[in-house]
Amino acid sequence: QVQLVESGGGLVQAGGSLRLSCLASGRTFSNYVMGWFRQAPGKEREFVAAIRRTGFSTLYADSVKGRFTISRDNSKNTVYLQMTSLKPEDTAVYYCAFGPTVWMGDRQKEKKLYDTWGQGTQVTVSS
Repeated sequence: QVQLVESGGGLVQAGGSLRLSCLASGRTFSNYVMGWFRQAPGKEREFVAAIRRTGFSTLYADSVKGRFTISRDNSKNTVYLQMTSLKPEDTAVYYCAFGPTVWMGDRQKEKKLYDTWGQGTQVTVSS
């Protein structure tokens, strides 16, 4: 059974930091691009970050560039999202997902390239 389990969300004040984790199972983790998305109430799910299978390439949404860092540990089947300088507009449910097996550059922002979503973890940033 293919599964993704996110953790690490919570309530934090503006300017604070959180580290999200996503544990994968049921697939050979290192074979896949991994992505993070988020969905705020009443809004579409949007791309946050993606990382290549080896971790050597990353891609970020403009809204989080310079504040968020995506990383992965293939030995632990885990992808991380380090979030710093958090803003109230970062409040959302954050999801990880399996991407394709090949890196597709800027197209990694396209939600349709991802499948097998986790259940999400809530991040709330207070002002």
